[in-house]
Amino acid sequence: MDQVIEWFRTAGNIPEEIVRHLYLAFVPVAGAVLITLPVGLYIGHKRRFEFLAVTVANLGRAIPSFAILSLFLPFSISAGLGLGFWPTFAALFVLSIPPILINTYVGVKEVDADTIEAARGVGFSEFQVLSRIELPLAAPLLIAGIRTAAVQSVATATLGALVAAGGLGDPIVLGFRTGSIGPLVGGAVLVASLAFATEIGLGWIERLMTPKAMSYRPSRDRPLRNVSEVARPPIGPAG
Repeated sequence: MDQVIEWFRTAGNIPEEIVRHLYLAFVPVAGAVLITLPVGLYIGHKRRFEFLAVTVANLGRAIPSFAILSLFLPFSISAGLGLGFWPTFAALFVLSIPPILINTYVGVKEVDADTIEAARGVGFSEFQVLSRIELPLAAPLLIAGIRTAAVQSVATATLGALVAAGGLGDPIVLGFRTGSIGPLVGGAVLVASLAFATEIGLGWIERLMTPKAMSYRPSRDRPLRNVSEVARPPIGPAG
């Protein structure tokens, strides 16, 4: 314990390494959201290519991130991208795709069919059905997928130290190489803390969005009278 405390006291680059680690972790997740979210929305709305989505998700889970890092490294070097960010980005990008894709398409697919038919019945276009009904109702599950991807990415970004990407993987690797407990445990504690903070932060966002989305749902006691009840949440607490 004394060695860990001493490392925290003497290591002057901890804030920079934390920022670098978050950058390495969150940029691939953002890239996965930009590419995977529209695909998941399309699959869920059209009910097409569901088998392909499940296959891609399972394949992404089956391939270890270290293998992706190793496979992309020669390509990155030959393309002039070098070591560091891009091999790490490729590994974490592939890691982030499955939870975002599956949660997005399942969330949209599971929207109540009667609600969708009511929206179409009052003249909503397919884009309006998707953007004003399916997407709000799927939002909690969608955020849960992003949360899972972000937590995994923060925890796995330590692999970047193997390709000189920096981040909190550096003190962990240093601790392994030198047998020093201070940087090894200190780096692990910081990574775990960041993953925990990511889980809590995005979990709070998910809970914040859930009442709004759930308030759109019609019930037997309060049937859907107008599609605007679904398209726009009521003011005040859901009930």
